[in-house]
Amino acid sequence: MANKKKTTPVQKKYQELAKTKEPPRTLVRNSIIAFVVGGLICVLGEFLRKLFQDWGFTEKTAGDPTVAVLILISCILTGCGVYDKIAQWAGAGTAVPVTGFANSICSAAMEHRSEGLVYGIGGNMFKVAGAVIVFGTVAAFFVGIIHGLFSLGG
Repeated sequence: MANKKKTTPVQKKYQELAKTKEPPRTLVRNSIIAFVVGGLICVLGEFLRKLFQDWGFTEKTAGDPTVAVLILISCILTGCGVYDKIAQWAGAGTAVPVTGFANSICSAAMEHRSEGLVYGIGGNMFKVAGAVIVFGTVAAFFVGIIHGLFSLGG
């Protein structure tokens, strides 16, 4: 059993005051905004994918330049300070995997750029991305092994 720290009367009074000043949460409104913004990002991705298909890419190969353009747009908007403003308003809607991940890496790189290229940008950028990259690499390894085992059998 964990030791529970007792709050002092001053802390209790502060917590009560903070609760009265806290704005009400608008869960339904926030969920709708997040859904719409996330959907618009996905619609932009679909538009780009179709555009690349019209420019000669196949259905399978159109995904690569689409992702690259979405990452580029996300990094440009992050660098200009626009993506963070959109994220404050839209909340989780901007956490669509590719654009949200690009924003988090770009933000970390920009925040620590004064420390230099290697220790600042490189080191801090991969603090955010490291876990995702490691998980993706390990998952790809195991999926490859499973795929190889099933390919041998049949």
